Amino acid sequence: MAARSGIGKSLTAWFARGHRDLPWRRTTDPYRIWVSEIMLQQTRAQAVIPYYERFLARFPTVESLAAAREDEVLALWSGLGYYSRARNLRKAAIAIRDAGEFPTTFEGIRALAGVGDYTAAAIASIAFGLPHAVVDGNVLRVVARVEDDASDVGAGSTRERFREIVQGWLEVRHPGAFNQALMELGATVCLPRNPMCLVCPVAAMCKSRESGRAAELPVKLRRQEPVHISGELLIVERSGRVLLRQREASASRMAGFWDLPTPGDLPDAKPGAHLGEIRHTITHHRYTWTVRRATFGGRPGKAFRWFAPEEWDAIPFSTTARKALRRAQVHNL
Repeated sequence: MAARSGIGKSLTAWFARGHRDLPWRRTTDPYRIWVSEIMLQQTRAQAVIPYYERFLARFPTVESLAAAREDEVLALWSGLGYYSRARNLRKAAIAIRDAGEFPTTFEGIRALAGVGDYTAAAIASIAFGLPHAVVDGNVLRVVARVEDDASDVGAGSTRERFREIVQGWLEVRHPGAFNQALMELGATVCLPRNPMCLVCPVAAMCKSRESGRAAELPVKLRRQEPVHISGELLIVERSGRVLLRQREASASRMAGFWDLPTPGDLPDAKPGAHLGEIRHTITHHRYTWTVRRATFGGRPGKAFRWFAPEEWDAIPFSTTARKALRRAQVHNL
């Protein structure tokens, strides 16, 4: 067990020698760390950076976010995906404003809308120095390899046992640095395929490197089969404007977002040139959309509006619409 106790020290020392320069690593402000951690859920760090910077330029404080309209928050989030994150962020900002301060305990942070154990541990450790280890998919992979453990990481019992292992590795004097080092290791070295064992700071303590099984781990037995969905999107233009349809409230995840209409939305539209296909993935759903120009001579209903390209950045605009308009080479995207 003595060798295992050196993992935390090795990781934090490695992190101190150099790491990716990410904007949220330059602050201990809990608001900014919280925003970054919510954005980083299910999203790569490099993709988050421009959204993070634009979001904080518009909402520099929790009070400014709490005072914002939902559609304004969603507009800045457009293209980042998983839009319930943005709604929960605004909801939690209102709760923080009303409470008078950002929560300073793991339990208080965990109680915020949209915050789970991983996010609460990250914020608590980085912003407040609290000794809570982070555990997500990347961390589960690191644990499985370091411990040479082929247990099913999809099982709750395995995840809880791995959580206890990571908590045992935690550098309690520097929990924020330890957690960031562990995240950095999973993102840049202990990769899902072709792990870079030769440059790993804990290679000497990694049991799967010794056994030669690193590339085979972790094991996840419960895989959800992808669901394939196809459809058609129509690009209807008039006087330099594009016709968009706002999602109704019943479509909870994308409620309020503007999207291109489908033939079902505009049954009287006359289809025109075929412009190709776009693909979009949300969790295990695989969407394939055929993009087609169309003409429409009638008056669209209440859910429709004509938008000029310069207006698109000011509205909650769906990722599929952006992809389709790029495919059509409509200007400004």
